[in-house]
Amino acid sequence: MTKRIALISEHASPLATLGGVDSGGQNVYVGEVAKNLASLGYSVDVFTRRDSSLLPEQAEWANGVRIIHVPAGPNQYIRKEDLLPLMAEFTAYVLSCSQRSSYDLIHANFWMSGLVAAEVKRLLGIPFIVTFHALGRVRRVHQGEADEFPNQRFAIEDRVVAEADHIIAECPQEEEDLIRFYNADPARITIIPGGFDPGQFWPIGKALARVALGIPPEDRIILQLGRMVPRKGVDTVIQGYALLQQQIPARLLVVGGEAGDADSVLSPEITRLQAIAKAEGVTDRVAFIGQRGREALKWYYSAADVFVTTPWYEPFGITPVESMACGTPVIGSNVGGIKFTVRDGETGYLVPANDPVAIAERIAHLYQHPKLLSVFRRQAIQRANDLFTWQKVTNRIADLYEVVLSARQPQQRHELAIIDRGFDGAIQALQESRRRLRSAILEAAAVLSNCFAAGGKVLICGNGGSAADAQHLAAEFVGRFKRLDRPGLPALALCADTAVLTAWSNDVGYENVFARQVETFGRAEDVLLGISTSGCSRNLIQAFQAARRQQLRTVALLGRDGGDLRALADLCIIVPAADTQQIQEVHMVVIHLLCEARRGADTYQNQAAIAAIEETCGPD
Repeated sequence: MTKRIALISEHASPLATLGGVDSGGQNVYVGEVAKNLASLGYSVDVFTRRDSSLLPEQAEWANGVRIIHVPAGPNQYIRKEDLLPLMAEFTAYVLSCSQRSSYDLIHANFWMSGLVAAEVKRLLGIPFIVTFHALGRVRRVHQGEADEFPNQRFAIEDRVVAEADHIIAECPQEEEDLIRFYNADPARITIIPGGFDPGQFWPIGKALARVALGIPPEDRIILQLGRMVPRKGVDTVIQGYALLQQQIPARLLVVGGEAGDADSVLSPEITRLQAIAKAEGVTDRVAFIGQRGREALKWYYSAADVFVTTPWYEPFGITPVESMACGTPVIGSNVGGIKFTVRDGETGYLVPANDPVAIAERIAHLYQHPKLLSVFRRQAIQRANDLFTWQKVTNRIADLYEVVLSARQPQQRHELAIIDRGFDGAIQALQESRRRLRSAILEAAAVLSNCFAAGGKVLICGNGGSAADAQHLAAEFVGRFKRLDRPGLPALALCADTAVLTAWSNDVGYENVFARQVETFGRAEDVLLGISTSGCSRNLIQAFQAARRQQLRTVALLGRDGGDLRALADLCIIVPAADTQQIQEVHMVVIHLLCEARRGADTYQNQAAIAAIEETCGPD
C-alpha cells in the first residue's frame, strides 16, 4: 500500500525563487526530497504558507507530489522571523488535512514546522521526523542581537527535540549541537546531508560557460553565490578579494539577492556590500548579478575558477556541493556543514570565518598552482557524486522513514530485522567472495571453455539445493545465457534423471550414484563440476574419485573450508562463508558468472570476464 508523507515547510516553498532573503537551501531540500520520495513510490503533500493571492490552495507539482498552500495570515510575504503568531492557524489547517488524508508520517522542516508536527502528533498520533536546517541557540551564539527570532523559539525547539520520533542532522556539527544545546538523544539522531541534482548541475567547459554568460574566456573568475544576508559573510569575501587584487587580477561575481535590473530597489544588504566594495576600491571588478533561476546556476558555477563561501554559521549549505558537482573547487569557512562537505586540501580549502587574509592567500595559492586546481576539480566532482546526489540522500531518508514506522509495530520491526540480517549477510558474503574468488572463477571459466572447445562435455552434480543449482547450470549451458546466437553447449546434470537415481540408490546404494554415471558418461576430454556447501558428501567424493580414474578435469564449487573435496578437485571455488544459506546464495551468483565469464573468455578475453564479475558482485 502506498505510504502517505506530509512534508511541512512553513516559510520555504519549493516554488520560491532562490537567492532572496528567505529563499535558499531549505526550499531546494524540501522540493528535491519530495520529488525523489515520489519516485520511490510515496505519495507526498508539501504544506507551505500561502504568501500570494495568485497561488492556488492546492497544486499538482510533480508526479506524486502536491503543493498545499496553507491559508495562514494574509496572502503576502511575511518574514520568517514574524511567522510564529500564524502557526496556530497553520496547525489547524494541517490538522484538518491530516484527519482526512491519514498520513503515515510527517517530515517537518524548520522549528515552526516542528511545532506544527508535534501538535498533530499529540492530537492524532502521527509520528514525525524533523530536519531543523538551523538551530536557534546556535544562531543566537553567532548572531547575538542580530538574531530577530523570538525567544519562544528555544522552548519550542526543546519540545520538538523531545517529542520527535527521529531527528535528521545534516552534518556532524549539527548532531553535536543538538546533543550539547538541546540534550538530544543520540540514538534518535541520524546524519543525512543535503544534496544536488546531477540533472541540474554538471561540469560545463569554462570557455563555453563564460561565453554563454558574456564573460571573456581568458578572465579569472571568482564566484560567490547564495542568499544576501549578513551571516553569509559576503563582506568577508569582498575584502579577501580586494587583498587578492594586490597579487593576482581577477573578477568577482556575486549572485543572489534582489539586485540585477536597472530599476531594482536594492536591499539594505546589497547596498551595504556595494559600499564595502567601493571602500576597498574594487567596485569596477565586482559584479552584483542578482537573483538567477536554478537552471542558470550551473553556468555560473562552471564559469568560475573558484567558489568562495564564508558564512559565520552554516547548518549545511547546499551551494558548496553544487559548486563541486560543477567541477569548481570551494574556499569555505570552517564551520557547520561546510567543513563536512568540503575536504580541505582535496576539493578546496577551509579557512576561518571572518578572515579575508586567509581567503586571499588560498585563492592565490590555487592560481599559482594550476595543476593543483585541476586535481581539485576532478576530486570535487567525484566527491559530490559519490556522497551528495539527491537520489542517494532521499534513499537514506526513506530508509529512516521505514525504521520509524516499523518501530511503532513491534512484530514488523522484528520481521524487518530478520530481513535486514539476511541481506547484510548475503552482501558481506558476496563482497568477500568478490575479493577472494575472482581469479578462481576466471580459471574455472577457462577450464570449461577449453572443454567445450575440445568437443567435451560438462557433467554436473550436487545434492538438495545444490542439485537444483546443478540443473540450473546445465540448463544455462544448453540454453543461450545472454547470447541469443550461441549454439547449445553439452552439459549434463547427473541429478536430473530420477529413474537412474532411485533405481541405483535402491538396488546398490546412494553413495556411488554419481560415480556410476561418471564411469558411464565420462571421457578424458570432459569436466566434472561438483557443487556442495560442505564438501563432505560421500556421493560427490566417490564421483570425484571416479573422475580421477577416468582422467577427467574436476572443478568443485564449495563453502566453509572445502571439506574432503578440496583435496580431490583440480580446481576449487570455495565461498568464504560458514552459513549454508549464504554459501548457496553466492553459489548461484558464481554459476551465472561462470556462464558470463566463460563467454568473456571465449569472445572478449579476460577484461570482459573481470568486468562481468565486478558488475555482478559490486564494489569492495
